[in-house]
Amino acid sequence: MRQFLAKEWQGEETNPLMTVTDKAKLYPDIIDFSIGDPDLPVPAEILEKAGADALAGYTKYSDPWGYPELRDAIVRFYAEDYGVNIGRENVFVTTAGCAAMSLVMEAVLEEGDEVLVFDPYFSAYEQQVRIPGGVPVCVPCTEEECWQPNVQRAEAYVTGRTKALLINTPNNPTGVCYSDETLAALAAFARRHDLLVIADDIYTSFVYGGRFVPIMSLLEMAQRTVTINSFSKNFVMTGLRVGNIVAPAEICRAVKRINDSLIFSAPSYSQRAALYALEKRHEYARQIVPEFEKRMAYGAKRIREIPGFTLSPAAGGIYLFPGIKKTGLTSMEACARILEEAHVLMVPGSAFGDAGEGYLRIACTVGVDKMAEAFDRMAQMPLLQLK
Repeated sequence: MRQFLAKEWQGEETNPLMTVTDKAKLYPDIIDFSIGDPDLPVPAEILEKAGADALAGYTKYSDPWGYPELRDAIVRFYAEDYGVNIGRENVFVTTAGCAAMSLVMEAVLEEGDEVLVFDPYFSAYEQQVRIPGGVPVCVPCTEEECWQPNVQRAEAYVTGRTKALLINTPNNPTGVCYSDETLAALAAFARRHDLLVIADDIYTSFVYGGRFVPIMSLLEMAQRTVTINSFSKNFVMTGLRVGNIVAPAEICRAVKRINDSLIFSAPSYSQRAALYALEKRHEYARQIVPEFEKRMAYGAKRIREIPGFTLSPAAGGIYLFPGIKKTGLTSMEACARILEEAHVLMVPGSAFGDAGEGYLRIACTVGVDKMAEAFDRMAQMPLLQLK
């Protein structure tokens, strides 16, 4: 059957992030820090209201753009929380953030168009750029610079084929939140080189000790920014698969044309849940975000107590990105040893680009009690006692 497959897909999966689910079954006492799927339940009120809507008949195709009332709620969200004025024509509802990103890449890229991506990066980006014929161009970030994008470094990667800049803050996998200075520099960079900015704004609620600023709110950025958002993380609704795109109307119309042949409309039940999530977003954030802030702080403390790890401060998101270069092992080797000896599952940093080599990603998706057990086990490993 191999001859019937496109060459791109004839090999085995090589991305460690996409193969960890099998490893999670290896040991009965495994503690899983691998996938960013929060353990907290979806707030019951959201499910109850969406369930009532389903019983009332919201089980058919919706408007392919998304339910108008949900799109209006997204418009209000950006106006009330960020002072950004958009219209319903700038909002398209999708089956989660990954679908949104893929649709956008399909809508804006032609064969050979280059997209600048700051490395380390969420591993799905590479294929999302490549599938429509684009070329991901990775701009390295460093732990020494606290993983902030370096715009001067990015200048060297711009060519005549560069079309877009992909950013992600709070960042997966590093946990860095772009500073106001970094955002301003990125906006100026995009204007200077006439680039489209594609902003993966998935973790907007998870900024600890600060505030989230969408790059589209900066000077002259609304008409050159596509924003990807999702209800998966902010409302722990990962399994409901609903997200949205905010973009200039022309891009939204192109996205709609593509999606008509793929999904047609996002799940009706999930859209209703998203609507109710937005209505009480601040209340739900008060229930969800402090728990992850506590986990992130606890994890950072324990990491810094283990000599074999290093850690740059993480100001947001739900991930920690400790370095393991002191061990002399690759990130794949270190992950394998920790899994075998401590029964703790993490993702090697190499899954997130070349700049991620030498690091591990910890998803803080279990409670502090489980985190404590995991770090107690790792603290006993001779491998991680090296100074």
